[in-house]
Amino acid sequence: MSFVAEFNELPLDALVSLSGRASAGMVRETMARGTGLGLPDFARLISPAAGEQLEALSQRSQAITRQRFGRVIRLFAPLYLSNECINNCQYCGFSRDNAILRVTLSVAEVLREARALAADGFRNILLVAGEHPKFVSNGYMADVVRALHAEVPSISLEVGPMETAEYRPMVEAGAEGLVVYQETYDRAVYAELHTAGPKRNFDWRLETPERAAAAGFRRLGIGALLGLSDWRREAIAVAAHAAYLLRHCWKAQVTVSLPRLRPCAGEFQPLTHLADRELAQLIAAFRIFLPDVGLVLSTREPARLRDGLIPLGITLMSAGSHTEPGGYTGAGKEKLHHTERGRIVELAANASEWAPVTGRSTNATGQFEIADDRSPAEIAALLRRLGYEPVWKDWDAGVMG
Repeated sequence: MSFVAEFNELPLDALVSLSGRASAGMVRETMARGTGLGLPDFARLISPAAGEQLEALSQRSQAITRQRFGRVIRLFAPLYLSNECINNCQYCGFSRDNAILRVTLSVAEVLREARALAADGFRNILLVAGEHPKFVSNGYMADVVRALHAEVPSISLEVGPMETAEYRPMVEAGAEGLVVYQETYDRAVYAELHTAGPKRNFDWRLETPERAAAAGFRRLGIGALLGLSDWRREAIAVAAHAAYLLRHCWKAQVTVSLPRLRPCAGEFQPLTHLADRELAQLIAAFRIFLPDVGLVLSTREPARLRDGLIPLGITLMSAGSHTEPGGYTGAGKEKLHHTERGRIVELAANASEWAPVTGRSTNATGQFEIADDRSPAEIAALLRRLGYEPVWKDWDAGVMG
């Protein structure tokens, strides 16, 4: 049995309805119990009634976080390898039909980007790429990981879903984590937003973390892109998915990310809204329901909000992020090209696209606009002022040996 079978039986509508009927007393009783909570309890923690008790919810979440994780925040950076993609996803800047400037970095260029991140202190890097097997194959990914592994202790991947056998060479090369967001757990919305490409297969994507665990990845990251469907429905589905992975993929650590939509190429507008206060409630609810799960906060959120969310339950943060290939050093900028409905169109020698954009290392198009552009050093200094220890990596090759 996979999570797909369990998901198909998940009473999402009933749980969302239960959330709407929760009372203040039910919320207080749930917080008082603290352990052994089920999905109905989680539904109450994300209810409007719980939102009115955000201060108490936050205090409970903060206490659990300090008990389980101490005052430590792991820092990581995304390193984009390619913005080529064969999928049409209406909300994504990399979508196949967007006429954007694209590039795929060579292994040597990826190493150049990684060394720039290492110079900033990072030892924990997330390799990200659009889904295009012609450019981003399992062989290419294994070569990239192998080249970086000697210099980057902790490597995770966020790439198109693959078979277990295709993942194994990447694990053997040194990759330890795999991140895959379902985007939305609403099947109808998923079908409407994914109009072309292998990503249209909802169930195949939903089973990806299980295939990754079978391949030997020791970190599994999941999440939903908030702004595509009702946020409470999405949150309950993510919570159920994380709980399933904790039970069935127990050799791996599980992390949850709750990213909100950001502006990108294609100018897609969010279909639903999640307010800042509701995001804070959601983070607290996840920490109370899943006390040992890592919670990720990316640079999608503005600086002031990120500062306020840190104590609620966050354990991993990105910093100084770029969402375009070559964003840290300009690597690959000599190979830029346009795409028109998935077809490569080379740029003319003196095309305006070659003109440098002020403040950017490369003109390649990013996946989305970040909201917090503070440097890694600034984020580390902030964490220390707040009484936290910024951790750039959390294990050594000697320990794993």
